[in-house]
Amino acid sequence: MHVIASRIDTQSDAYRKNYDTMAARVADLTTELNRSMNERPEKDLNRLVAAGKLPTPKKLELLLDPNTPFLEIAPLAAKGMYDGKIHKAGTIIGIGMVSGREVLISINDPSIKGGSSYPMTVKKTLRSQTIAMENRLPMVNLLDSAGAYLPLQSEIFPDVDDGGRVFYNQALISKMGIPQITAVMGLCTAGGAYVPAMSDEVVHVKGHGAIFLGGPPLVKAATGEEVTADELGGAEVHCAESGVSDYYAEDDAHAIEMVRMLVANLPENAKARLSTREARPPLYDPREIYGIVPGDISEPYDIREVIARIVDGSEFIEFKEMYGSTLICGFACIHGYPVGILGNNGILFSESALKGTQFIQLCDKRQIPLVFLQNITGFIIGRDYERGGITKNGHKMVNAVATATVPKFTVMVGASFGAGNYAMCGRAYSPRFLWTWPNHQIGVMGGAQAADVLVTLQNDQRARAGQPPLTEAEVGFIREPVIAAALKEGNAYYSTANLWDDGIIDPAKTRDVLGLGISAALNAPIRNDVHGYGIFRM
Repeated sequence: MHVIASRIDTQSDAYRKNYDTMAARVADLTTELNRSMNERPEKDLNRLVAAGKLPTPKKLELLLDPNTPFLEIAPLAAKGMYDGKIHKAGTIIGIGMVSGREVLISINDPSIKGGSSYPMTVKKTLRSQTIAMENRLPMVNLLDSAGAYLPLQSEIFPDVDDGGRVFYNQALISKMGIPQITAVMGLCTAGGAYVPAMSDEVVHVKGHGAIFLGGPPLVKAATGEEVTADELGGAEVHCAESGVSDYYAEDDAHAIEMVRMLVANLPENAKARLSTREARPPLYDPREIYGIVPGDISEPYDIREVIARIVDGSEFIEFKEMYGSTLICGFACIHGYPVGILGNNGILFSESALKGTQFIQLCDKRQIPLVFLQNITGFIIGRDYERGGITKNGHKMVNAVATATVPKFTVMVGASFGAGNYAMCGRAYSPRFLWTWPNHQIGVMGGAQAADVLVTLQNDQRARAGQPPLTEAEVGFIREPVIAAALKEGNAYYSTANLWDDGIIDPAKTRDVLGLGISAALNAPIRNDVHGYGIFRM
């Protein structure tokens, strides 16, 4: 393969400025990730200790194989929402190694409102189930939840993508033959009772694990019967009498030990085969990405320099190098896995879209996973470009992205505006995983452009009414709130809080995160049952 020759001057002032800006953003990210994992009310932590329960991070530590990576999904979900303290939307979700097997892990955090489910908790749970289904990953649930947060029940219960969908998905997952193993480590109330009931195997912790459709207060209110949680749905009841639970655990640690044993007992799942090569590190330090990417997303940079710090040996076979130069396409390996990479070097023209469409088709036919490095302001616009077919040519690329059957992975490395988001495999186009960098911004268009559009529309209306154009003060009155809203709602933290992505990552760790994602995806067959594409408007 051709080795990318870097042209970056790591001693230049521009490099140092970029490096310092990104390093500061990564430091802020590290702080936020630490807060989301460790910032909990002392009284709630003490309550768990008094009840004989393990802290949530300790549960994760005991569950994972020692010295193995954990690919956490949406660690900053619900950041800034509700009272600002519902860290991780109340649940840790991710992919890790348990008894030598890649599994999808979900752990309720009872130190956050007793493990209550908020609307974003439901959304995150549904995302985890999608990941399990797409990648055929066994699911392990360590359950301790007080159920729906009742003041927000209208946002949790009734709709197609609300709480009931969790159990609908559980039925589909079971039908697909994907194992579901649940440890009941606390309350499983109302709808939460169906999570263990619909699992393949259930481990039940004595003393504080309890499953019931209606808890003691509801039972008393409805029937007058007084009963304790343990009498109503404890381990003795469900292991010895009802048969809801299958294994009796003495405590949390014992339950996790049993879960690991059950995962080890699962039948072997042969992973999909790719024409892998021996993994090699890039020739250049991945941390140099900090100095390559400008602090201002409006400043261009060569995406090849990023690719050189992600792929094995910095080797890259560039496809159609001299054609459609604003979209870089080519073949490489990441941790030994073959990939087809598409990265933006500017706005998408017709030539860029046609090039991308052909490259996606090549990868799909050859069963090569696709990696999109998205930094896009959209498609080119204007009279001449419309006459040249930008709409139909852009449609071809969007069609190819939507219908490609190989695993797709997207990293937002800068801007994500307009239909460019679609063409570069945004969330709506079902990449297996989508991550963002701390500099990421997303929206229909940039804040300044949106403000200018509104000002133009206002002036057009005034002209038709025979009125003078907006004054400078009136223009500012329109522009300032629009730009402010775009900055707030388009930044990486707002995006990840709303689960528009699977997490913000350190750019220097992009290579490793992609490697873990590709490995997880290979638990499912690389689909070859769907041939061809939709109609390409010629």
